[in-house]
Amino acid sequence: MPGGVGGDRSDSLPAPIPIYFRLTARPSDRRSALPQKFAGAADAHVRHQAGHFASIPFYRDDVDPAQWPWHLPGTGPTHLLAEMAELEAVLARRAQALGVEIRRGLAVSDVHQTADDVAVHAGGSFFTARWLVGCDGARSAVRKAAGFAFEGTEPEFTGYTLSLDLAEPHRIAVGRTMTAAGMTIQFQPGHLALGDFDGGVGHDAGTPLTRERVQAVLRRVSGTDATVATLHHGTTWTDRARQATAYRARRVLLAGDAAHIHSPLGGQGLNRGIGDALNLGWKLAATVRGTAPDTLLDSYHAERHPVGARVLDWSRAQVALMRPEPAARALNAVMRDLIATRDGATYVAGRVWGMHTHVDVGGEHPLAGRSVPDYLFDDGTTVAHAMRGGGALLLDFTADAALAAFAGRCGGRRRHVAGSVRERLGADALLVRPYGIVAWARAGHPDPAELERAAARWLGACWTVQNAAARHQR
Repeated sequence: MPGGVGGDRSDSLPAPIPIYFRLTARPSDRRSALPQKFAGAADAHVRHQAGHFASIPFYRDDVDPAQWPWHLPGTGPTHLLAEMAELEAVLARRAQALGVEIRRGLAVSDVHQTADDVAVHAGGSFFTARWLVGCDGARSAVRKAAGFAFEGTEPEFTGYTLSLDLAEPHRIAVGRTMTAAGMTIQFQPGHLALGDFDGGVGHDAGTPLTRERVQAVLRRVSGTDATVATLHHGTTWTDRARQATAYRARRVLLAGDAAHIHSPLGGQGLNRGIGDALNLGWKLAATVRGTAPDTLLDSYHAERHPVGARVLDWSRAQVALMRPEPAARALNAVMRDLIATRDGATYVAGRVWGMHTHVDVGGEHPLAGRSVPDYLFDDGTTVAHAMRGGGALLLDFTADAALAAFAGRCGGRRRHVAGSVRERLGADALLVRPYGIVAWARAGHPDPAELERAAARWLGACWTVQNAAARHQR
């Protein structure tokens, strides 16, 4: 997803800023996860930083997962560290394996809608489709051509992400350093980030990012006479925070940075883009196939717009704590003390990692609207294993006859997975939407009418049986 870190930045270099995204019911991905540590933290006695809020770090050993009663401890990492380019490569390989044709370098120049289709002019070519999803970044041509309103706040600072050689590297402190003009961030030699509270004019200056310009900004922000020997690459970004007022305009939808932009502080922009795609993908597929309930596609905006709005406010709050002024410095110190506590670190980690993300699907069970836990069945298989084939699941931990009868009425389209699990988290049965969000959960004997309503709302009413024996045969 172009510009997936969520910042309003130039496209000269993908910003090598740590990007956190949550793994939900995909433990098979653990084998490819990168080591979960920041550069320079190889010493066994160094605490492992797990993220930050407004440059205030929180550490893994302060986070208490027991405060997340909907999370199964020990089933896999809650986050991993990855650069955007690596994730894009993984997703591209998967798309191509599924037969998706990816065409690059075709800039969208115009979009026209009719009652039945969408026409797109891109790269001198003309395309027609029933639906169009704009995932074309912060400056989205699709968003502009389709007439989406894009509202929010203007920037307070310009961020610089730089690959360079300093004549005297020791002049810039290692780690995050707040200064009278902004901040410096250096975790690896040769990689530097700056925050210059200039109202965003450095990003909009329209002048090349030369060695001389970078050196002037570095000296002003750091308050030192540091000298840039060589500038290899550089990009700028800001804390501009904007969001489309609607994520759908008839047959055009928006996802990722096309729908919302904010600073990359905390690395949550990529989380939001992937979350948008996961939420929209199965709903649009069901709509195209003609199997979706009438209101399913409209639920995309209803569910994802509030998530985007919360992240924009989270980003703005961080900027407020980073301003180079006495009031902000005092508030920053208070927040630093709070984040150093177990409760504070756990709360911030839950927000940054997406553990608190919740979708309003109706129902009173605490698991409804959250990512399905990766339940471990007594036969050694997991929910992640059951989800590999796509589609929705009806999880049945008590071999309930009513659930089996409900699932058996539709013969072939969706799966009923029955079996005992080691930890139920207060649920005996769950209905799981295709991308892992629990649509319905129940402790004790299920109410068939309640389950029927949930299934009809999200998936239609057709189900198939896939019992434990069927799972063993795969």
